[in-house]
This record gives sequence, C-alpha cells and structure tokens, in this order.
Amino acid sequence: MAGDRTATRITAKLVTAKLIPMKPGILVVARIFPPTLAELERDYAVHNYWEAADKDALVKKVACNVRGLVTTGLMGCDRARMEALPGLEIIASFGTPNGTVDLAAARERGIIVANTPDRIQELVAELAIGLAIAVMRRVCETDRFVRAGRWAAESPPMGTGLLGKTCGIVAMGRIGRGTARRAEAFGMSVCWHGPRPKDDVPYPYYPDLAEMARRSDCLIVTCPHLPETTGLVSARVLEALGPKGFLVNVARGPVVDERALVAALKERRIAGAGLDVYWDEPRVPAALLPFENVVMTPHLGSATLDVREERGRKLLANLKAHFSGRPVPYPLAQRVG
Repeated sequence: MAGDRTATRITAKLVTAKLIPMKPGILVVARIFPPTLAELERDYAVHNYWEAADKDALVKKVACNVRGLVTTGLMGCDRARMEALPGLEIIASFGTPNGTVDLAAARERGIIVANTPDRIQELVAELAIGLAIAVMRRVCETDRFVRAGRWAAESPPMGTGLLGKTCGIVAMGRIGRGTARRAEAFGMSVCWHGPRPKDDVPYPYYPDLAEMARRSDCLIVTCPHLPETTGLVSARVLEALGPKGFLVNVARGPVVDERALVAALKERRIAGAGLDVYWDEPRVPAALLPFENVVMTPHLGSATLDVREERGRKLLANLKAHFSGRPVPYPLAQRVG
C-alpha cells in the first residue's frame, strides 16, 4: 500500500512537471457505440455526462478540464453547453448534426466542430421498406402467433401484399428516392409529396398531402424535421389514408401527430403503422404498445455495425488530429479567427 501511494505521488509530480502529459478531458454527452467509447476512455480523460446522476454537478466539477465534447447528430450541442465549458476546443459529433449544433456560437468561441460523414440514406430507405413489409404482411404479429403455439389450432391472420399497391412518399430527397426505388422493385407504384415539384423526379407529384394519402396504400414519411413539418402527418392526413392504409415513419417522431396516430389506430381508421422514430425518444408512448398492427423499432435507421464502426473511426481520427495539432479530417465548421 505504501508503495502504491509513493508511486501515485511520483506520478502526480511528473504530471505537474509536464514530464507525463495529462490526457485531454472529454465530456461525452450521449451514449455512443461501446467499442468507440472504450477507445476514448483509453486515450482521454472521459467524463460520461449521459450516465451521471447529477449532470449539472458533473459539468461544474470537470468544466475547467474539458477540452473536447463528444455528442451525436441527434443530441448536438447548444450555446449554453458551450458556455458552461470555458476550455472547450472541439465538438466531435458521432454522426452528422443537422441543425443540432449551434455553429454561430462555436465560431464565436473558435471551437472546431467535426462530424463523421457517411451514406446512411440507403440504409434508412432499406428500413422504410422493411417496416412496410413487416406491417403490411403482418410479419411481427404472425411471429408472435407462431411463438404462442397458436398455429396448430388456428389459422394465421392474413396480411396485405405490396405488389400492385401505391406507395406515397413524403419528401423526395436521397432517402425518399432510395425508398422509391425499393418500392418499385416490389411492384408498387410510387407518388410523392413535398414543398415543390422537382424536374428530375419521374413520379406523380401531389401538392396536397391528404390527397396523396387518399390515393396511397402505404404512406412513408422521409422528410426532415423542420418547424413547417412538425405535425405534418395530421389527423386529416391519417383520415385520408383510411382503414386500409398503412403509415411508415423513418423521418423524425414530431413529423407525425402522435395523438392523432394513436386515435386513428384505436378507432381502426388506418390499417397499421411501422415506426422507427418517436416524439420523446427513447420513451415510447404506452398507448402504442398494445396494438398488434404496429411494428416498432428503436431508431434503427442508421444502426448497422458497419456504420457504427465507420463513425467510430472518424470520430477518433478527428480527436486525435486536433490534439496532435493537425486539422481535423472531417470538419463541419472550421475554426474562425
């Protein structure tokens, strides 16, 4: 024990004398890919904000030693959090922030913002069609039917095929286009809605979302969450979708009026829903849980091992470059001034 204490005192003196450099302090504000977190903890003095019982107390305790902040594209970082960390030099996002990092505040402070660009759009489109198949063909419901031992005594419930049906897509960006290609591969007709027509999109365009929903067998939501898209899929749109229509949401939870969706499901005014996103993640409304005709996944749009490993490599590369005095390889906003 005495030897351990002596070694600790010697190490502390060497650190103070800068013979052994102190590891940069990193505040990790959200849970990230565990192997990446393990590497961070090996190379840096990591403070896990996301698991702290008293988060404000943790920030006050470590603020002066934090030089880097690790966040996610969804969580981001606002001005108040930057101001709480006077020594902050770099915000490293696991994923690409879309308006969730206050870039103006970062520029004012000379804080570098780095991200981990990837091509997740095709993966989200893949999940969109997967959810459409799952809810329309009743895959999850019949899985439970088999597991419950009901097949020997009962006929399984019948689903709805995709062939010959119409898929209405909300927004024709990269995710929407990828979804359209996959829907066509399953023999579906495609139409779409967005704020304005696009000359390079070959599918029928509907300026009125409710009118498109009325003509759709499956309505797939792929648009970004903006003030103007909050509640875009309203009670009126769900009513137009009708008792034989299915809803799939791989965009963001607030794009769909959640109360209206629960009411439509409860009153059987739509046939079912496939949901990957929710208003208050990871808290899913208890009212959705009993519905057999709802398939729910925990925001898996980009959640593949390949993408997580790629993001981890890029996040670690950004931090290593910065603390080695080199430009980050994947900047979102460069240092100003």
